[in-house]
Amino acid sequence: MNHKDRFFATIHHQPVDRPASWLGLPVSSAEPALIKYFGVNSIDQLRIAIDDDIYPIEVPYNYPPSNHIACAFNFAKVSHLDTTDERTLTAPGFFEDYSDVADLDKFHWPDPGLYLDREESRRMVVNAPTDRIKMGILWSAHFQDACAAFGMEHALLVMLTNPEMFFAVIDRITDFYLKANEIFYESTKGLLDAVLIGNDFGSQTGLMIDPDSLREYVFPGTKKLIDQARSYGLTVMHHSCGSIFPIIQDLADLGADIIHPIQALANEMDAPNLKKHFEGKVAFCGGVDAQNLLVNGTPEEVGKKVHELKNLFPTGLVISPSHEAILPDIAPANIMALFEALKDH
Repeated sequence: MNHKDRFFATIHHQPVDRPASWLGLPVSSAEPALIKYFGVNSIDQLRIAIDDDIYPIEVPYNYPPSNHIACAFNFAKVSHLDTTDERTLTAPGFFEDYSDVADLDKFHWPDPGLYLDREESRRMVVNAPTDRIKMGILWSAHFQDACAAFGMEHALLVMLTNPEMFFAVIDRITDFYLKANEIFYESTKGLLDAVLIGNDFGSQTGLMIDPDSLREYVFPGTKKLIDQARSYGLTVMHHSCGSIFPIIQDLADLGADIIHPIQALANEMDAPNLKKHFEGKVAFCGGVDAQNLLVNGTPEEVGKKVHELKNLFPTGLVISPSHEAILPDIAPANIMALFEALKDH
């Protein structure tokens, strides 16, 4: 099978020669060791060397200092490093001081049309390997940004005590992402296969807020973002770290095709439990523990886990580390073991 056929067969629970795979997104500090170990010159060459099925394309968003769409809103009231690796949702946020919807425009809301490069978007997608799944990394984390807008603890209090204000902020954030994503979709129309969007809803042991609150305050925006992507004919991978078992069916019902990243050690997120409850209902991506196994395990142990996942999910699971970021504490030998075991029969 070619890469695209394998990916679509995997997520539609059809027979495959092997499950589809995704390396994820190595952070910059992890790249040198991976490049050296695999004897390649770039992460792009590494993806070819391991015969990966998905080629991720991050949105070219030029808004200093981070130049990353995940840091589009400067909500923090205190000085901190505004980068994708250093940002925090718990810092006091701009809207901590406001409770009236009439004050919404006191914040400087960015216009994505000024910072999202249309020509670069198309160039990146055109130049991506044509035989791989081209997946736009859009994030569109409207809930996480709403938490940052107030400071997380205060945001959750506002959600319950002043829902009109919470809705005003999260809806404005959602509108930003709908506009940004439309620019990207229109710039790459007919060239893209899939997108990754999402928010972190879970901790190691359970959801950060109850399912009913997510359904009332957060999922209306999630549905708009998913519906928009699907209107362009795109497959939607929805990301959330942590233990999110109680809302997996919700995300599937909202239109997500794939749930990512199956944080393997989180409560109720083990592969046998997911197979028991969701086989044939939604596809998954992840499953290879990135908290302990890929960090502390041996290549043999990694290979054994991949074989277990393949036996459990011969299809329906895109096999990948259980976190989108490959961090520098993951041994390159374990990444090699993951992809070698994936191809074993």
